[in-house]
Amino acid sequence: MLRVASVPSSHVYVRHLAHPDALDVVSRLPDPVPVDGRTVPGGWWPPLMLESGWVTDHHHRFDLFHVHFGFDAVAPDVLGEVMHELKVHDKPLVYTVHDLRNPHHPERDAHDEQQDVLVAAAHTLITLTPGAAQAVSARWGRQAHVLPHPHVLDIARIERPRPASGQFVVAVHAKSVRANMDPLTVLDALVPVVAELSGAVLRLDVHDEVYQPGNHWYAPTLGAALRQYAKHPHVDVRVHPYYTDDELWDYLSSVSVSVLPYRFGTHSGWLEACFDLGTAVIAPSCGFYGEQRPCGVFDFTEETFDPESLHRAVRAAYDRWSGGTAAPRASWGQRRTERVRIAQAHRALYEGALA
Repeated sequence: MLRVASVPSSHVYVRHLAHPDALDVVSRLPDPVPVDGRTVPGGWWPPLMLESGWVTDHHHRFDLFHVHFGFDAVAPDVLGEVMHELKVHDKPLVYTVHDLRNPHHPERDAHDEQQDVLVAAAHTLITLTPGAAQAVSARWGRQAHVLPHPHVLDIARIERPRPASGQFVVAVHAKSVRANMDPLTVLDALVPVVAELSGAVLRLDVHDEVYQPGNHWYAPTLGAALRQYAKHPHVDVRVHPYYTDDELWDYLSSVSVSVLPYRFGTHSGWLEACFDLGTAVIAPSCGFYGEQRPCGVFDFTEETFDPESLHRAVRAAYDRWSGGTAAPRASWGQRRTERVRIAQAHRALYEGALA
């Protein structure tokens, strides 16, 4: 059995790197849980595997170290210490470059420094799209193997028919308005175009913690501005706690198109979930969302925004919907075949790194 210390291992992306029939020989260590119960905003705990000393104390339990994400708050010098421990104990590092720009960081400097440490130490690099691989090559002169994002939902959800709906719903989920989100700019552009579409509704969702004093995500001014969109008769504003997974899948299945209000970023698990469910996506031109799965794309970056490109994408989605053309959707057969290939590719890369 090939033992991998994965950072993290419980995330759905990482879980679905395993062969669906458990036919590979890869075993990923469970995420260590802090004994003091500490968490960071969002409810997850900081990865103990990236603390100084963890590798030294546990190197006998794993053969290879694989970093995905979760190092947001880990200082570059601490990452350097962890990389040194891996070298001392002859444990190769695989790093999957999910984010070339961290969606939670308003500035890119800290993430850049962290990635410089990880890329320099990594034996093998992986990323999700050809564009991201080209960016890795341009920045570090390294080759990254391109392996697609696996399915997010399970077979039952992927095969479940979408609920019947006679309404075209354009949805923006602002979540807790993380650093890369600019929902106001996107909503200001969507309000007039959705009003022009017969029977269409613009739905805005936002987490209630935006309105809770003392919460990390408390943003009263922004929260008040988001509520103001309810003054438009065709806009449905909903404030609620985090959805459970089932609630989130029900929500995505109930909307026609999900518009991603991201000024910066790289890849998206949300987009993959929409593909599993047959929900159309309109993604920004920043990052490489448009390379992940078939979707509409509008011009939206930290420096640019073309509202007409968003209008065109919405109208195109509406025309397909009104003409009876379903949004692109994964089948379980496609996703299963893809997952088998992903699992086999990871196993081969692990074996190559260990060799």
